[in-house]
Amino acid sequence: GVPLLVRTLSLRAVLLIATAIAARLGDAEVAAHQIVLTLWSLLAFALDAIAIAGQAIIGRYLGAGDADGARAACRRMVQWGIASGVVLGVLVALARPLFIPLFTSDPAVQSPLTTTLLVVALTQPVSGIVFILDGVLMGAGDGPYLAGAMVVTLALFVPAALAVPAFGGGLVALWWAMALMMTVRMLTLWLRTRSGRWIVTGASR
Repeated sequence: GVPLLVRTLSLRAVLLIATAIAARLGDAEVAAHQIVLTLWSLLAFALDAIAIAGQAIIGRYLGAGDADGARAACRRMVQWGIASGVVLGVLVALARPLFIPLFTSDPAVQSPLTTTLLVVALTQPVSGIVFILDGVLMGAGDGPYLAGAMVVTLALFVPAALAVPAFGGGLVALWWAMALMMTVRMLTLWLRTRSGRWIVTGASR
């Protein structure tokens, strides 16, 4: 469980750093950031539902010695993740004018929310891939790789996030840094699944 603890702490560090940076941008920006982060987390939980199923399915195939079945299941779940990400992204983009007033009536908060949520919407397909592959590798017991990949992601995210206030960026720039973080995660997880090194059949690794 130690590798997964490292992975989770690194992910939480990303979120804490993002909130700390948002707090430096101003009252309206940190208020908008909290709304965006809450919605982003809700979308993450929705996409993670497929990943949770993926953990069990991949574990079953590998435990039964069916490497081809594990590969096929991985491909199928990635397709579901991309499709789900596209659907959720379109919903967020189109429904922004409807649900933003439910959170705040302050124009100073609504303004950065509108654009920042568009960034979140555009990156939902990437998030779909990330959460699926994360679940696949968890199901395969590939915790050490997940830990290392997340530490690398954190190391790349920190300078990008710190550059936002340093160069006068706003909340949109901060969430582009979050999009970069998710893209790095996607690449590290994709490279691992493409390599096939995660496919270890049998009852234990």
